[in-house]
Amino acid sequence: MSFTVSAGTASRVYSWQHGSLLSALEQGLSLTTSGMSDVRIVDSEGRSHSPAALYQRVFGQQPTDADAQPRARAA
Repeated sequence: MSFTVSAGTASRVYSWQHGSLLSALEQGLSLTTSGMSDVRIVDSEGRSHSPAALYQRVFGQQPTDADAQPRARAA
């Protein structure tokens, strides 16, 4: 399975590919903690999650539907 982590700063948007959910989640949480904006984790089915919502889905309660909506992909 493939996961893409994306995050932005005032001037750029970065993205990283991960082969495992846990490595994507670890990076997403780290980027959020370091102050990056709009940190998202997108799975291979196109569902986009915030790191906090994905953590809750994996390790705790289910997030609301708004946290896991598909997002349009740039061409």
